[in-house]
Formats: sequence, C-alpha cells, structure tokens
Amino acid sequence: MEEDMDKGIRGKRRRLLLAAGMALAISATVQAQTPAPSKAAAPALLVLGDSLSAEYGIARGAGWVTLLQDRLRQERFDYSVVNASISGETTIGGKTRLPDLLSRHRPAIVVVELGANDALRGLPLQTTEANLRNIVITAQKAGAGVLLIGMRIPPNYGQDYTEKFVSLYPKLAGEYKVRLVPFFLDQVITRQDWFQADRIHPTAAAQPALLDTVWPQLKPMLRRRGGV
Repeated sequence: MEEDMDKGIRGKRRRLLLAAGMALAISATVQAQTPAPSKAAAPALLVLGDSLSAEYGIARGAGWVTLLQDRLRQERFDYSVVNASISGETTIGGKTRLPDLLSRHRPAIVVVELGANDALRGLPLQTTEANLRNIVITAQKAGAGVLLIGMRIPPNYGQDYTEKFVSLYPKLAGEYKVRLVPFFLDQVITRQDWFQADRIHPTAAAQPALLDTVWPQLKPMLRRRGGV
C-alpha cells in the first residue's frame, strides 16, 4: 500500500517537473521569436513652403531646409525634417496638400512659408488670409506646433495692398498664438549679391542667413528626447 503511494507521489512529481520544463521551453521560444523593441522614430518637422524653401536655382542640398537638418543634429535635437516645399506654390496649394502630409508624416512642428506667390499674382488678400488660417488650424488640430514665416512684397503693388499683405502674418500669429518670423528675407534683402539674376530668389550663399532668421523662433519650439 505504502509502496503504491510512493510510486504515485513520484509519478506526480515527474509529471509536475515535466510540465514545468515544457512551460520554460515554450516561454523561451516565445521570447526568442518576439522582436526587440525598436528605437522610436524621430518626430517630423514639416516645412510647407514655396521656391524660397525648395532650393530653386541652387544645388540640391544647399538650401536652408537642408542646413536646418544639419543644425538640428549639431544641437542634439532629434527631428526628421520633411521638406514639402514646391516652387510656385500658393496658399491654396499648401492648404490642399496639407491634410495628406499630416496623415503621412504626423509632424510635431509645421513651418509655413507661403503667401509670396499669392501676392505676386495679385490674388485677393481675403483668399490668402483664409487659406493661411485654414493651414494653421488644420496643423494645430493635428497636434502640431506652427511656425509662421512672414513675407513682404515690393511697393509697386500699391500701398494699401502691400501693407495689408504684410499685416496678415502678425494678425494670424496673434490670433492663433503661433510663433512668427516677421520677414523671411530680413537678413538678405540688403545684399544684392545674394540674389539670383531674377532678383527674387536668394543664392546658395544666402541660405545660412535664411536659416539664421528662422532659427531664433524655431528653437524654442524644439524638444529633446525625454523632455530635456
């Protein structure tokens, strides 16, 4: 009787040990098949601009947006810059393209450099303002911070049109509480040697100055990993 009980206990122990061994083997297999967590992708910084940001007339990689990626790396800010600028772009074009760009890149910051082509074409200021307003609102609803880059136009468009165009940018920046670069060409406009033959587009030599104009307003928006 006791011998039968001992045999039963030993058998039960063997079954428990076997079950434990199988559980450990399964656990090890699952762990081996589970990929290690990958490093989180850097947040995107989207530049929505026109030819002034699209490297018009200069070598690829020489524009201020490319220089921005370099500076971010130098200053240890982990962002991936997406240059969605197109030569000739207007505010309606930017407004139309933005939803898809937001969906694909989910940017943390959107830099808006648009409006100059609207003015050069003499488009109604109400339309330009409405489009810029839509761009800012759409970006903010997507959770992105917005930096608005202002522009000016030559006085030959008439004093009223010129002044109202310039005032669009601070008006919208104040209304939606976004950071503003008052005039993109501020450090370039007096250097005629920094413009291409068309007298509109800055040369490659001017690109660092364009970045230096944007940087003081952009830097406070940047966050390092871990919130530092």
